[in-house]
Amino acid sequence: MVELVTVGDTSLRLSPSGNGRLETATDVRMHATGTESNVAVAASRFGTDAVWLSKLPDTPLGRRVVSELHEHGIETQVGWSEAGRQGLSFYEPPRDPRNRVRIDDREGAAAATMTPGDLDMELIQSASGVFVAGSTFALSETAAETGEAVLRAGTGSEGASALELDYRPELWSSGDARDTLTDVFDAVDVLFASEDDVRDVLDRSGQARELAPSVAAEWDFRMVVLTSARGGLVYHDGVIHDRDAIETDTVDETGQHDAFVGAFLAALLDGEEPDEALSNAVATASLARTIPGPLATVDAEEVERLAETFDQRGF
Repeated sequence: MVELVTVGDTSLRLSPSGNGRLETATDVRMHATGTESNVAVAASRFGTDAVWLSKLPDTPLGRRVVSELHEHGIETQVGWSEAGRQGLSFYEPPRDPRNRVRIDDREGAAAATMTPGDLDMELIQSASGVFVAGSTFALSETAAETGEAVLRAGTGSEGASALELDYRPELWSSGDARDTLTDVFDAVDVLFASEDDVRDVLDRSGQARELAPSVAAEWDFRMVVLTSARGGLVYHDGVIHDRDAIETDTVDETGQHDAFVGAFLAALLDGEEPDEALSNAVATASLARTIPGPLATVDAEEVERLAETFDQRGF
């Protein structure tokens, strides 16, 4: 049985080589990046049998996405479309005091037309866990309906349905995100979010230790997992576990949150307790920051060593 199925859109990210700027770049680096596929790659680094499902254009760019994901060892099931285009993301990394620049160009992406008929719903129903991100819901009403169908199919099995708020203000407003995503919360077992996304999308105030129990109580989540620059927190069965972030020599921060989610889900599906899953997730996110690109090419043993070191020392 497949352990983890993730469903969603993946873009091609183009970034200037070196420390260049988008405005003047003459050559760029290209990476496949999407919350759901990034999570699948991260989970697979821990031995999780992960499959990514999506809809892509049958073009060289669409095939480029799949070939890169295959290089990272995950299985893909893609509905190839003659219509639609490959979504793009242009990213300029921050260099203090210069802020990062991100431009998403996903209008008309093939994934926006993805329906349950494009997906292996039996595979989703039989998986130990399913994962979808809010950024996929933002693509279109059709994509949002498909995301809901995936989560409800996962809840209908004995597995766990997980949702990441993944708020992208360039794709939709916080109000639209709130209206759409809260409608599917009854189909979600585990909610992942940054603290900022909880405040923006769910219109909450307070610190993480206040936010997590409040959100869990209102929508009856089995587990709420929050992240911030300070670290991570999980609320489960009335108990809060937290871990501070680990300082790193940051090379690329873009993949850290997806690495966190993938590592957490991998540990959870492997039967580990929430606090153990959190330790692994924080360690994985820290290592992901030291790697160029959005995909977490971490090693399970190095994550375990790092997590054990900081658990013994105290974060």
